[in-house]
Amino acid sequence: MTLTTSGPSSSSAPVAEEDGRRVRRRRHSRYLLAPFVFTVGTAVLFGLFFLWPGVLGLSYSLTDFRGWGDLEFVGLANYLELFQDSEFYQSLGRTFVYAVFSVPVGYVLALAMAVALTSKGARGKTPARIIFFMPWLVSPIIAGVIWRWMFGESFGFVNYIIQLLGGEAVPWASNADLSLFVAVLASAWGGAAFNMLLFIAAISNVPQSYYEAAELDGANGWERFWYITLPSIAPTSVLVILLSSLGSMKEFAMIQALNGGGPGTQNRLVVQYIYETGFERSLVGYAAAASMVLLVILMVIAIIQLRISKRNNAW
Repeated sequence: MTLTTSGPSSSSAPVAEEDGRRVRRRRHSRYLLAPFVFTVGTAVLFGLFFLWPGVLGLSYSLTDFRGWGDLEFVGLANYLELFQDSEFYQSLGRTFVYAVFSVPVGYVLALAMAVALTSKGARGKTPARIIFFMPWLVSPIIAGVIWRWMFGESFGFVNYIIQLLGGEAVPWASNADLSLFVAVLASAWGGAAFNMLLFIAAISNVPQSYYEAAELDGANGWERFWYITLPSIAPTSVLVILLSSLGSMKEFAMIQALNGGGPGTQNRLVVQYIYETGFERSLVGYAAAASMVLLVILMVIAIIQLRISKRNNAW
């Protein structure tokens, strides 16, 4: 006699398999949908806040737009006039001088803070990180006001200390070079904290075995820093220099609050020139042409630095 039984296992197996397929299909569709949504969102934001303003600025640069009225196409007339404008060259040259000094100062300051906070014998690292990072949280306009108060000629705290010690007041605001020197210090003070974090992350990823081997070979602290730390953080250094260079070339708010481009227009940077041309003189088309030239300069700087980085990595 043969007995045949049918239990829940035989009937539920196809159902469980079908449910598993549905779950996998839902997960697969969700994994496909999320990247699509993020990609589309990023593309929309990029087009709305970067691509469209760029196209609008390029179109304005080919017109005589003054902020109101109809547009009249003038072709390359704004660019031809811009290349003959001595004020534009003066502002652009002063911007390069500012970048040449502010980028190395900010780099050294950020790297020094990062090395100090990652050293084994350092104490109070957490409070030091908070103190070092606070300047980056301050608005550039507020930072400019603070440094303007510190280095004011007749009311500045620094001149007050100098006179208290028997010295004479220094013309921080009326001397163009000294005024630019203060701007460089203020820029390094405000931007070093973010670069410090990048350096801390890079230094923390350097294998400790390198330092231990160098220490066994008799290398001192400076030699370990020069031959191990610096080469190991070279990609981060390139990134910091690139970002600092682009930021210095676009500096506006801090300089505007600190000295307004003064004394006179001797320290007027190129973005200040664009601002004054477009909003104070209402030459929007002409200012847009200057912005396009600045965009090309920034792209050239970025390409040169990236190529230098690739060449060094190839070596």
